[in-house]
Amino acid sequence: MLEGRVYSHWMIMEKGLDFIRSQKKGQPYFAYFSITPVHADLDYPDMSQYLGKFPEKPYINKNGKGGFKTQMSPKAAHASMVAEIDNSVERIISLLKEREEWENTIFIFSSDNGAHMVGGHNPKFFDSNGPFRGYKRDLYEGGVRTPFIISWPKYIKEHRKTPHISAFWDFLPTICDIIDVEVPEGVNGISYLPTLLGKNNRQSKHEYIYFEFYEGNGKQSIMKDGWKLVRLNTSKPEITIEELYYLPDDIGEEENLIKANNNKVKELKKLMGKAHTKSDIFNW
Repeated sequence: MLEGRVYSHWMIMEKGLDFIRSQKKGQPYFAYFSITPVHADLDYPDMSQYLGKFPEKPYINKNGKGGFKTQMSPKAAHASMVAEIDNSVERIISLLKEREEWENTIFIFSSDNGAHMVGGHNPKFFDSNGPFRGYKRDLYEGGVRTPFIISWPKYIKEHRKTPHISAFWDFLPTICDIIDVEVPEGVNGISYLPTLLGKNNRQSKHEYIYFEFYEGNGKQSIMKDGWKLVRLNTSKPEITIEELYYLPDDIGEEENLIKANNNKVKELKKLMGKAHTKSDIFNW
């Protein structure tokens, strides 16, 4: 809530829809809806649709300062926020169809991270991250693997999934490819336009996908050819933990294979060193 008076998501939606309405039909435009649900705080003005539907454990902010707000019905709040997202997506699509722009619109829905577990949210209750291990701020798949759905009716004619692995830094090159402009210098991403158009034989791929995270004593992960190395407590070498998983056989990252694959660990650690850039601002 903004100043306790306006639900921020509603304002974002109205401003975004008004922006679309203001565009001249037939001319290209870019609309970005930075929606806030289902981020903590778990908060929604009208939870009547879901109140009493779930066993609840109230979340109490005991000191009344900082942190997330007290929520007596966190599951009902979470469900209400998810339903609000569904309704908002429908409103955007309906407007595009009303303007007769849907068939030639690239519509993308995504998230910036995996499921969170703060402010009273219990991700296990709603199976928020499915078979994946970990949550927001983890470098396990449950923390970094997110929904990414694209509709482009003029060119994508049927529902399909792709095994192509990409990351957010691929978004800009893809859009540049679509609108036929040069990719800015210094961008590491790879356009996945061939995958969107079903031309998989033309799709370039990353050698590896690397992440690092500076909270929680520092974390690193690298994935290549299905193998994934995770390093925890990187700021404290005396307690650094290393784990190795083979995702095609173990998407839940349950079986640590590090003891039996020394050469693979060496290969991936060498690539980690190549991918990591030292910084005086961000350091372990």
